[in-house]
Amino acid sequence: MVEWKTSDGLVPYTEALSFMEARAEAIARGTAGECIWLLEHPPLYTAGTSARPEDLRDPDRFEVHQTKRGGQYTYHGPGQRVAYVMLDVGKRGRDVRCFVRDLEAWVIAALAEFGVTGHIRDGRVGVWVERPGRPPLADGRIAEDKVAAIGIRLRKWVSFHGLSINLEPDLSHFDGIVPCGITEYGVTSLVDLGLPVTMHDLDVALRRSFEDVMARRVSCTEGA
Repeated sequence: MVEWKTSDGLVPYTEALSFMEARAEAIARGTAGECIWLLEHPPLYTAGTSARPEDLRDPDRFEVHQTKRGGQYTYHGPGQRVAYVMLDVGKRGRDVRCFVRDLEAWVIAALAEFGVTGHIRDGRVGVWVERPGRPPLADGRIAEDKVAAIGIRLRKWVSFHGLSINLEPDLSHFDGIVPCGITEYGVTSLVDLGLPVTMHDLDVALRRSFEDVMARRVSCTEGA
């Protein structure tokens, strides 16, 4: 059984990190069960293990936290649903690539409940939406924006950190970084897409789609 933990208000990043590390260690020892924590943070930037200094465009704008999760720079703030996943990957196939695909599929299934078609792209971790109403890219491809970011860390085959879905954050706050090191695509949110979704609506969709998606294995080649 997975414990679901939901926090009201804005949770300081250091508090969340301490909880995740302790819970992941307890899961690895077998003294605690898996946990998913839904929360919001105050405005801040996090740097993953692949973050490049030049991608932090405005280092004095918000707090910057160095992390050991995968990925590059991300933004967290009010209006963004963060889902920290403390799950036993050892019991879920011991395949990190497939586990990340599962997380992406989970987000896509939750977005589908609001009529949003999410995509995963080779070489770009996270979930993307096409923006056909915007000018195409220079090579003629449909413009795309990122709606959800994913970055995890494993310790003793237990995951922590997780994913974030943009519900209604201040999108200008992403200007202080190069999100995930990608410059040719933008960032969007459910409200920016014209959907009057509440945080409660999104939480319900995440919980409803979790078991369906995470209970089955997503093939490493699916959608490739």
